[in-house]
Amino acid sequence: MEKGKKLIKELTAAEFRAKYNCDRFTAIMLSNGYKYLVQRMCRGLQRTAFSIILRDWYDLAATLSGPPEMGCPMVAVNDGVMALIGTIPEAVRNVVEEFGPENLESGDVVVCNDPQRIGTHAQDCMFARPVFWQGKIVAFITMKIHLIDMGGTVPGGFSGTKRNKFEDGLLLPPMLLYHEDKPIRHTWQLFFDNTRFGEILLTDIKAAYQNMLMGEREVLKTIEKYGLEAFHGAMLYILDATEESMRRALLSIPDGDYEATQMTDCDAVDDSEEYPVYFKIKVRGDRAELDFSGTHRQARTSINASCLDTKCAVMIGMKYCLDPKSPITSAAMRPFDIVLPAGTMLRALPPEGAICLYFESTEGVLTATLQALAPALGENAIAGGYGSLNMHISSGAFPDGRPWVTMGQVGAEHGPLGATRVGDGVNGTASYLGNGFDPATEAIELDTPVILLRKENVIDTAGAGKYRGGLARVTDFLLPTDCDSYSMPLHYKIPTGFGVSGGKTGSTGGVWTWLPEDFDVVKEKRIMSLDAASYRSSKVLAGVVDPETHLTDREKGEYYYPLRSFNYKNSYKNVPGSLWRYLTNSAGGWGDPLERDIEAVKRDVRNEYVSIEGAKKDYGVVIKGDPHWDPENLVVDLEATGRLREELRKRPPAKGTDYLERRQGPGGYEGS
Repeated sequence: MEKGKKLIKELTAAEFRAKYNCDRFTAIMLSNGYKYLVQRMCRGLQRTAFSIILRDWYDLAATLSGPPEMGCPMVAVNDGVMALIGTIPEAVRNVVEEFGPENLESGDVVVCNDPQRIGTHAQDCMFARPVFWQGKIVAFITMKIHLIDMGGTVPGGFSGTKRNKFEDGLLLPPMLLYHEDKPIRHTWQLFFDNTRFGEILLTDIKAAYQNMLMGEREVLKTIEKYGLEAFHGAMLYILDATEESMRRALLSIPDGDYEATQMTDCDAVDDSEEYPVYFKIKVRGDRAELDFSGTHRQARTSINASCLDTKCAVMIGMKYCLDPKSPITSAAMRPFDIVLPAGTMLRALPPEGAICLYFESTEGVLTATLQALAPALGENAIAGGYGSLNMHISSGAFPDGRPWVTMGQVGAEHGPLGATRVGDGVNGTASYLGNGFDPATEAIELDTPVILLRKENVIDTAGAGKYRGGLARVTDFLLPTDCDSYSMPLHYKIPTGFGVSGGKTGSTGGVWTWLPEDFDVVKEKRIMSLDAASYRSSKVLAGVVDPETHLTDREKGEYYYPLRSFNYKNSYKNVPGSLWRYLTNSAGGWGDPLERDIEAVKRDVRNEYVSIEGAKKDYGVVIKGDPHWDPENLVVDLEATGRLREELRKRPPAKGTDYLERRQGPGGYEGS
């Protein structure tokens, strides 16, 4: 903090009014109103959208930003997808500056979806609406929403195989979608002539537009009631409070250099290259430098991220670790300088540096942030989670010719998070950057012919600890018709679920498929079991897997390149009745497993999160009984538990159970 500078709470009433043009109560009330406004917009869109990605996944964001003379700062965000929200501050400014604020009029809506301009990928369209008061732009209402298709080589757009921006689909520079609240015909025609699901895009975009109109009406009501000076003063207050909170949080950790490395397994050319992210955080007082020097050059296919995506991932990581309670605004990054070389996978350059699966690269950035700060945070460290969306997309046509596509519904998009000092990690949720909903089975099967067979936790997979990590999640689904599948899991080589404070590292996952001749769900009249024998008849599509048993095995397994079974390295051709299985990575634990409460271990055994054998091996707890058929009568042998825990404490710790130490070897990354 600047020496001698007063904190906001230390300002007198007169000083506060002089700085923010309103009293303290009004500033706080307006700041809460701004958050309510954008939240209301998103809930409105969720209720009126037609596509499952908006309606059920909640892949959207809404923000309120200030006027051009303030730099278009983002002052309020909804509770939607963080990867979208975190890129909007620069996105709005880029779009407004390029289009020209002098060219905007009341009733205009500007659209843009170019990842280099607004971040994320082509499927995410940003709609920015200027709000005018007495002939002057006073704010921007913005929505960024995932559209179900934007053309390109792959239905739905999710593919790591695209080699340049020209294969990505329709990329729009900043252009008018509405002028004076009338639709611009040629812009709409661009959408309809270049995309596969025009009728769904039409309804989703119009739903977003109507909710932006509602947002504008509420902004104008606020200004009319409180005045323009107070409206903007509250914005300045929110920004200053966010910056102050982050600076104070930085002061709470020791000065020093903190490093971590994460890795993306491969690209879609072949598995000859791995893509490491080198990350160093240099903390000095209430400022920090975030240095990505040495990160791998941009990938040969579309697993890259833009600089806006990388900044977003770092911001979210810093917020989780240091300052989770203050709002997310543009000012959250004021205390940070980012060193991010151009032409790397985290700042890809066109035309070759195609961007689509940006979330895989930036999940690595967020995991590296948590891991790098863990030594500085001490007991407040956060263990690693599943660290990858492992997106699966299938597409085909109904008998009447209508196209269908799955969208983040049946792969390993949702999984576990790491443990903290206050409790166990969550078992099944969205990633930190995803922050969306897990679509209901009924919704998935209503919109597509896919049959969802299983979504469940896998016993004995969580990283052990005083507080255990979340369990790996397995998803099985059946594709009963001819269709194409697109899949590119990118984080199976290295466990992303690192442990902290003595907690253990989580497991890694994989992807498998069974043809009908290997296992026919209809004829068998049962779903595929999870026992070891069932994997032998599968085809392994991804993961570090024993080639004989087809089970994941970090010690002796062989890496299976995800695209080795795909036709032309683009799609997997499914025959009717194909069965797929996705298994996520599991999450890391916090603290010494031998300090875990005995009753908590018993509860985990009862819930079949931990087996009787796992309780004994990982936690030193001896339990007798049958958790499956008689869970209420489990008994802990306290005497045997005491002896076993004492014995286990005398054993030397297994290597690599806290942080996964790695070194750069001749063939890439190796366990040290």
